Amino acid sequence: MHKYKLAIVGATGLVGRTALKVLEEKKLPISEYEFFASKKSAGSTVKFLGKDYVVKELDEHSFDSGFDFAIFSAGGDVSKKFAPIAASKGCIVVDNSSAFRMDDNVPLVVPEVNPEDIKNNHGIIANPNCSTIQAVVPLKPLDEKYKIKRIVYSTYQAVSGAGKNGVDDLKNTLNGLEPKKFPHSIANNCLPHIDVFLEDGYSKEELKMINETRKILHRPDLRVTATTVRVPVLNSHSESINVEFENDFNLDELKELLANSPGVIVQDNPSANVYPLASNASGSDEVFVGRIRRDESIPFGINMWVVADNVRKGAASNAIQIVEKLM
Repeated sequence: MHKYKLAIVGATGLVGRTALKVLEEKKLPISEYEFFASKKSAGSTVKFLGKDYVVKELDEHSFDSGFDFAIFSAGGDVSKKFAPIAASKGCIVVDNSSAFRMDDNVPLVVPEVNPEDIKNNHGIIANPNCSTIQAVVPLKPLDEKYKIKRIVYSTYQAVSGAGKNGVDDLKNTLNGLEPKKFPHSIANNCLPHIDVFLEDGYSKEELKMINETRKILHRPDLRVTATTVRVPVLNSHSESINVEFENDFNLDELKELLANSPGVIVQDNPSANVYPLASNASGSDEVFVGRIRRDESIPFGINMWVVADNVRKGAASNAIQIVEKLM
């Protein structure tokens, strides 16, 4: 059995630490691990599989010793500089930043949705945005069966999506302190503002969801719109997704199709107050779908409520699932 060597870049961050947890659970055939971070985190130790590892500073020579795979979770600037270096040394990089997502030569992959795209990599594979990942997992089987005509996304995104500083902001503003990460207090607020605003009035997060959905589903002309909102929830993103289809459907059959789709758990019994909740999704790799109902305002449409752990499935686990497929 081949034993692999894996690097984690950004090992001390929120996603990096979650990746370590997921790797401990999965017990993959990896014989060697190395952990890298920025200068300020280098020298710290991480406990992993019962052993202490010293985190090394990332530099141009970090990949000289030869790695099979690397998971990058250290932001776009780090990825842009170091992912091509790693790839040039024969390492396949799974990148969590937005640096390469819309690059035509880089596959953008959710393993339950488009695993076949993995093989078209030139050393770099992009992990999609967390809010896109959880949306396309249930959308893919629906698109295959009923052909999607239009999607309207409205998201309710947890502060962990903004990293440790986002989490700190919620805790601090709940205690009356001033926000440092967000432009306003996130305590008792919903901020319709994720990432920066663009000239057309959309935020970058909204544009990411629109463009990434088209790329992952191989539907470049798909009509998609989005409003993304930061809410005072610690972890797990929730999304209201309105879908219009080209073809009619039987609602019970549609629910059954979702229930049998990879990575999806249907929780849909409103009369018993059963529907997906952020607090229940945390710590899980599945995407939870509920409140599935016909949209009576159009001929063939549904509304659904989609919830997933944005740090695990939305970043760490999805990247590790890609590494598993590569093996």
